[in-house]
Amino acid sequence: MKIGIIGTGNIATHLLQNINQANAVDGEIIALFGRNEKVGKQLSERYGVEFYSDFQAFVHTPLDVVVEAATVEAAEMYMKEVLESKKDMILSSIGVFKDDEFLMEMKEIAQTNAQTISLPSGAIGGLDLLQSANSLGGLREVRITTRKSPQSLGLEAVKAEELLFDGSARKAIDRFPKNINVALLLSIAGIGADQTRVQIIADPDIEQNTHTIEAIGDFGKMAMKIENQPMPGNPKTSYLAALSIIAALKNRGNALVVG
Repeated sequence: MKIGIIGTGNIATHLLQNINQANAVDGEIIALFGRNEKVGKQLSERYGVEFYSDFQAFVHTPLDVVVEAATVEAAEMYMKEVLESKKDMILSSIGVFKDDEFLMEMKEIAQTNAQTISLPSGAIGGLDLLQSANSLGGLREVRITTRKSPQSLGLEAVKAEELLFDGSARKAIDRFPKNINVALLLSIAGIGADQTRVQIIADPDIEQNTHTIEAIGDFGKMAMKIENQPMPGNPKTSYLAALSIIAALKNRGNALVVG
C-alpha cells in the first residue's frame, strides 16, 4: 500500500514515525504535501519520503490512499481531486462535512470513481453502536459533553470550570472547528448534526480531554466516557485521533471487519 499525506504537523510526523520507521502498517508513506516547505523538507530528509508543495504533482504520484491530516480548509480544497484521481481518502478534519451538500457531493464522487472516504473514530468510541441503533431509525437522542483544558481550547484567562457551549453539533463545529470534530462524527454515525446535542466545558483542573457520550433509542440506553491523552506538543489534538488513522490504514482491505 502506497500512502500520501496532506499536512506536515504532529499527526503527519506521528504517522511517518510509526509507518515508515516502525512498520506499524503493511505499507509505506511515499509522498507528503504541505505549504510549509521548511518543515516538509525536514520530514522528507528524516523519513525518506518525497515532499511536494505542488498539489498536482503530489496527487498524480502512484498512491493507493491519501490521508488528510491538515485542516478543514485543506480537506475542502483537495478532497474532490483526490477522489477523482482514483485514490481512497482517510479524513482527519471531519468538520468539513458540516455542510450536508458537500458531504453528499463527495459521497457521489467517491461512488462514481469506486473510491472510499474513511472517517476514523478519532478521539471517541461507540460509533458502531450508534450506527446499529439507528439502522432502522430507532435512535432518538444523542448527546456528547466534552471537557477540555482552557489551553487545548485556545483560552488563557479561565480560572474555574466554565460552560462555553450548549447546542447542536452543527453550531458547535462552527464555534470550535479545531476542537469538536468528534461531535460531527457522532452526528454522521447517528441522527444528524442538528439533532445531536453538544456541551463544551473548559476546566482548568483537568489534564486529559474527556468526552461523555449518551444515547437513547429503541435499543435501550448507552453511556460512555473517554479520557484522552493529548498529542505530545499539541494539546488541541487527541493522541487517539492519530492512533485511529493508523487503525484505519491497518483495516483497509481486510477480509475480516469487526463492527
